[in-house]
Amino acid sequence: MDPLLRTIAEILYVALDLYVWVLIISAILSWLIAFNVVNTRNRAVYMISDVLYRLTEPALRPIRNVLPNLGGVDLSPVVLILIVMFIQRLILNYGII
Repeated sequence: MDPLLRTIAEILYVALDLYVWVLIISAILSWLIAFNVVNTRNRAVYMISDVLYRLTEPALRPIRNVLPNLGGVDLSPVVLILIVMFIQRLILNYGII
């Protein structure tokens, strides 16, 4: 296999893995904000939540448009994590890595 293709696939695999962690951290932070454990008036909390929102919202919005309304329960991060894991398995199973 071409070393360049292998390197690109490995970087993509790691980037997808990091994105899963960003999704998890974003979901946990949204729960903490919703239950008033952390306050968005704090500048650091606001900046972190804004960065996480900007990183995750473009990928979550189309999924939210397709999923039915479950009364305040947002399953779009779970669906996106499953999609990312599927892509990672495709990379592994087709022998790119």
